[in-house]
Amino acid sequence: MRKNENSEKSDSDKEAKVVVQHIRMSVFKARRVIDQIRGRSYEKTLMILELMPYRASYPILKLVYSAAANASNNMGLNEADLFISKAEVNGGAIIKKLRPRARGRSYMIKKTTCHIKIVLKEKSKI
Repeated sequence: MRKNENSEKSDSDKEAKVVVQHIRMSVFKARRVIDQIRGRSYEKTLMILELMPYRASYPILKLVYSAAANASNNMGLNEADLFISKAEVNGGAIIKKLRPRARGRSYMIKKTTCHIKIVLKEKSKI
């Protein structure tokens, strides 16, 4: 019988996940920021996000802080050893509104949302 690989996680395989849903922002604008921080260390990520001029960087910065707090409080990981192992942005629900136009017509306004997921892992000390 084959053993389940997920049940045998060692201390080095611990990961802190954080997911936020229905952020009122375009997927493409959020991906532009996420692509810059994927695979980087926690401290370097904070510097990049604080200096980035995009509006999308603030909610992502809050997410990274939250994931690091989850890692240190719930799992006992050191924040200095963390890096972003996985970061992804997916499309969410589209909010549709009608804007009145001339001659009794209406115009559809589509406001896009996105779901952001960030996973932090501890660097292996080999």
